[in-house]
Amino acid sequence: MFNEYRDLLTVAEVCVMLRICPSKAYRMLNTGELIGFRNVREWRVLKSSVIQYISEHINNDVHQ
Repeated sequence: MFNEYRDLLTVAEVCVMLRICPSKAYRMLNTGELIGFRNVREWRVLKSSVIQYISEHINNDVHQ
């Protein structure tokens, strides 16, 4: 999944992957829904965190 992306993503890449706006991505980073870290002024997000987020939400939707 997402083989075309590197292991560390920018917020812009996360927005494209999840089809969300930047403010939603930053909110998810600040609340811990996505795992990332700040590299000086910019966030870097783990691709595995995005994949985990998608998997958890797919599983939650199926079980509801």
